[in-house]
Amino acid sequence: MDPISATALAALAGGIGGEAGRQAWTALSALVRRPFLGGEADGALVVSSGEAELAALAGNPEELERAHQLRTALAVRAALDAEFRLALDKWWQQAQSVRTGESTVTNQISGGTQYGPVVQGRDFNGLTITAHGSGDPRTTPDGIHGPTRPDTEGTAPGGPGSRQED
Repeated sequence: MDPISATALAALAGGIGGEAGRQAWTALSALVRRPFLGGEADGALVVSSGEAELAALAGNPEELERAHQLRTALAVRAALDAEFRLALDKWWQQAQSVRTGESTVTNQISGGTQYGPVVQGRDFNGLTITAHGSGDPRTTPDGIHGPTRPDTEGTAPGGPGSRQED
């Protein structure tokens, strides 16, 4: 299981991630509230189910120390309860898709000359790109012609089947 990020826990508790973040936090809350027998042994070390840490973080999501405490409680419980560990791992895999602001995006363009709009980023919604070009072929500084726009008959100037005027 990948370690759960305290920063992500704090972000989810603080409402980051919109509806998906709220659903992830609700799912974690339900998971933590499942019965945990590992914390009720007579004469043995008492282990937290994580409920107290969950409530403390929900009340103060800006305090990263509370997120670290919840992360620790979850890890200890997962080490003692295989069923919980599997459910927590599944939850964490899903929760990582929530945009909490802690991931990075790297964009790179290589391998030639690009003509027209280039959009870089992550998770675009409702994006419309309109590009306007001329009918004349573009010329690079080396004098090499770039992509051309089809003429009114649907053929590229100078291409097969194009009209050539004398």
